[in-house]
Amino acid sequence: MKVLLPISYLSPAEYYAYLLQAEQIFIETKEHFIKQSVRNRCSILGTNGAQTLTVPKQRKSSDKTIISDILISNKDKWQKSHWQSIVSAYNSSPFFEYYKDELEPFYTTEQNNLFDFNLQLTKTILGFLQEKRELKFTHSYNKNFDGTDLRNHKFSSPQKKYEQVFMEKHDFIPHLSILDLLFNLGPETTSYLERQTI
Repeated sequence: MKVLLPISYLSPAEYYAYLLQAEQIFIETKEHFIKQSVRNRCSILGTNGAQTLTVPKQRKSSDKTIISDILISNKDKWQKSHWQSIVSAYNSSPFFEYYKDELEPFYTTEQNNLFDFNLQLTKTILGFLQEKRELKFTHSYNKNFDGTDLRNHKFSSPQKKYEQVFMEKHDFIPHLSILDLLFNLGPETTSYLERQTI
């Protein structure tokens, strides 16, 4: 299977299931930015339920800007607030300690380009999953793709349950960021994703 994915910020488990199960992976670099999508937002599970984290962009007319040119706005210390949210949500999870040292620099070093930031995070997570995947990049924008086009996919297909923090309070909440899976399942995450139906 050949897939075309948007770049994403800590996207849901299903996105990573495609990354692990596809034979060929292309990442779209020439599309216009799409608001309210995996490109700059993710959901984590806090004490009050699902919480959305959004990376702020610099330009208002970003829907006319190519994704690889989108700049991050660092006016409102978003990195500090994202990291605090992640720590308070997952500090008590079984594997938070195991991954936090490699993730923290993404929130303490200023980031400027959204695409580059997301790409480095994605590669770091693939490293946690012990998966070496070759990511190919589009060189021009094509409406049609010879394979599975996931650029407008919502990544909300049915998901197998796993043990989550705050489960006694909220029951199972699907389609959260890959972080939720990693911090709860640790090294089991890879086999979970390989079993996920895509």
